[in-house]
Amino acid sequence: MKNHLFLAAAIICETIGTSFLKKTENFSKPLPTLIFIVAIALSFYLLTFAIKTIPIGIAYAIWSAVGIVLISTVGYFVYKQSLDFPAILGIAFIVIGVVIINLFSKSSAH
Repeated sequence: MKNHLFLAAAIICETIGTSFLKKTENFSKPLPTLIFIVAIALSFYLLTFAIKTIPIGIAYAIWSAVGIVLISTVGYFVYKQSLDFPAILGIAFIVIGVVIINLFSKSSAH
């Protein structure tokens, strides 16, 4: 269970970092660039703890799927970016895939 907390923390850091990526303005803004670099580095560092017991493919699938949902939410509320139905459907399929992995796969560490 502890490794799932590392995974959750890695996802949060990745979301923070990716949220600041747009604010870096092609890495020309120092503070947003620093926040991006630190958050992404911390995300990968935390991910290394998660993959001690969670298979890397499963951890990455969860990390990616939850990150996509969170960053899409940030994009909507912070950057006023909307998603059309095919984009929402595609994201839903990604999330459904991760749910299937976690509920039914014997590869997933529980």
